[in-house]
Amino acid sequence: MVIEDQYTNASDISYREAGIFENTRFEKIHNVVFSNSKDASTTVANEIASLIKSKQAKNELCILGLATGSSPIRVYEELVRQHKEEGLSFKNVVTFNLDEYYFMQPQNAQSYHYFMHEHLFKYIDIEPENINIPKGDIQPEEIYDFCVSYEEKIKSYGGLDFQLLGIGRTGHIGFNEPGSHANSRTRLITLDHITRVDAAPAFLGLENVPKKAITMGIRTVMEAKRVVLLAWGQNKAEIIKETIEGEIDGHVPATYLQNHNNVTFVLDVEAVAELTRIKTPWLVGSPEWSKDLAAKAVVWLCEKTGKSILRLTDKDYNDNGMEGLLVKEGTAYDLNIKMFNKLQHTITGWPGGKPNADDTNRPERATPEKKRVIIFSPHPDDDVISMGGTFDRLVSQGHEVHVCYQTSGNIAVSNGEAIKFAEVALSLNPDDEFYKKVVDDVLSNTEYAPDSPETRQLKGIIRQKESLGATRYFNVPDEQVHFLNLPFYETGKVKKKPLGPEDVKIIYDIIDEIKPHQIYAAGDLADPHGTHRVCLDGIFAALEEIKTKDFMKDCWVWLYRGAWHEWDMHEIDMAVPMSPDQVLRKRKAIFYHQSQKDGVMFQGDDSREFWVRAEDRNKTTADKYHSLGLADYAAIEAFRRYFY
Repeated sequence: MVIEDQYTNASDISYREAGIFENTRFEKIHNVVFSNSKDASTTVANEIASLIKSKQAKNELCILGLATGSSPIRVYEELVRQHKEEGLSFKNVVTFNLDEYYFMQPQNAQSYHYFMHEHLFKYIDIEPENINIPKGDIQPEEIYDFCVSYEEKIKSYGGLDFQLLGIGRTGHIGFNEPGSHANSRTRLITLDHITRVDAAPAFLGLENVPKKAITMGIRTVMEAKRVVLLAWGQNKAEIIKETIEGEIDGHVPATYLQNHNNVTFVLDVEAVAELTRIKTPWLVGSPEWSKDLAAKAVVWLCEKTGKSILRLTDKDYNDNGMEGLLVKEGTAYDLNIKMFNKLQHTITGWPGGKPNADDTNRPERATPEKKRVIIFSPHPDDDVISMGGTFDRLVSQGHEVHVCYQTSGNIAVSNGEAIKFAEVALSLNPDDEFYKKVVDDVLSNTEYAPDSPETRQLKGIIRQKESLGATRYFNVPDEQVHFLNLPFYETGKVKKKPLGPEDVKIIYDIIDEIKPHQIYAAGDLADPHGTHRVCLDGIFAALEEIKTKDFMKDCWVWLYRGAWHEWDMHEIDMAVPMSPDQVLRKRKAIFYHQSQKDGVMFQGDDSREFWVRAEDRNKTTADKYHSLGLADYAAIEAFRRYFY
């Protein structure tokens, strides 16, 4: 671990033993990297707790600037824990929140007023009069005076002792969107389209997201004595690179933090994936050349030079900071052959292993010839969207394939779909009270309130039956399709419960029952609080508990990615090519999920339907293999092996 000496202005809580420091000439903001967001959040919470206690010892108030969104949730959870279990008091704490949607009633479940009380304030002993959150329900003519008074109140306490921040994909901090001035103060602002897209799931659709917000200004944030910015997941990697390594630019407001004299970015490993020292460390210094890093470097060099692997020369390596790799491996010729073979050996048309074949250089074992397989699918369509071709191939090659849908996916079914199915049922049985109640509940639901139990049940049934349509199309017997309905998901709201022991036990039990030789799981690392990541954490926890059983010695785990991302080329351990006919079969399987077509609720900022995204991604992976000098396939699905 490399320690950065410049870390001198922060609080008494040191990050030195908790995270990894390594600033380079490319980086303009001090940052610390943690292996996971939970440990990072705990360390940040400890800094805040230490500040509160030090102020208490001096009989002083502690003035905190607080943020909302998914990034600080675990920080707040840890502060609540310390209050309940260790007696941390918030009696001397005054808080100022960064922002609030406009127009927004405080009791609305999407308001930041509601968020802060649900995640922090209702569980601690802070004085109610010490809580300050921008008002989202004031009249337009009152906004200016309110914003001025908010600034004056912060100044009256001597400014913020500590400001906690997240960062949006536009580079916004608070709701200071691109174009915000360095001298801006608390004000009403129009939200960027990308910001609204990212907020759309909480509002059950982009059309419901407010277009304006009240936010603290850049200058207000910059005047805080201490600033800590949190970022988790691969979705933040691009903007983190731009903020830390780019020039100060009002179009990326977070870059203003380069001028703050006491700021730390606290990041997880996925959020730093694009930093130069992580992505291309050979451009920074002389790295230790592991097999994985060598593969990563060769793929990068091919992309940079536009050459296939076998055409790379000694000069190509030397001109791009890789002379140390050649010293270790010999000539470019020797290294190229080794890397070409490594990539070639990842390709297989037999994802369950090829019977009666030499499997020395194949990604999967030849034996047993017929394997029991579990495909874990976080939502009831991730299996066919993300690995439909491989799924189809496993079944057609005679393996016993079980599909385990971890959540009901009911929240992703629109009210319009629910009413449609309810009205079909009522046309057959007009007196059915269940479907009458669904129609009444949907029509009377206001302010994005959670669905009634009946509506949730119907939406879950819709997704179950769609899933069975797809699995039957692939000739999977119904008894091999399992709907786990993990409890953490069943809240009826976008906000889910934390993963609990009951969730892990359900996963454990199904693994124990099937005793698989292969497990496929969604390895999406984009959002540590997202459903895919929570489902993956549940699988990892179950594997940790069950791994000592004898049958697990013969069980291999393969991770696939979601609809948005694919593994980088150097990360791929198994690549399953698809013919044009198989691409079409995958598309047809996806089409069975009709509630997720044509204006799906959680589309993200990509307007393409899921089947188009999947086909484009699989074609891109195949094209990358071809550009590196390997065979030309129509499409490829990629997997990475997980060692538990």
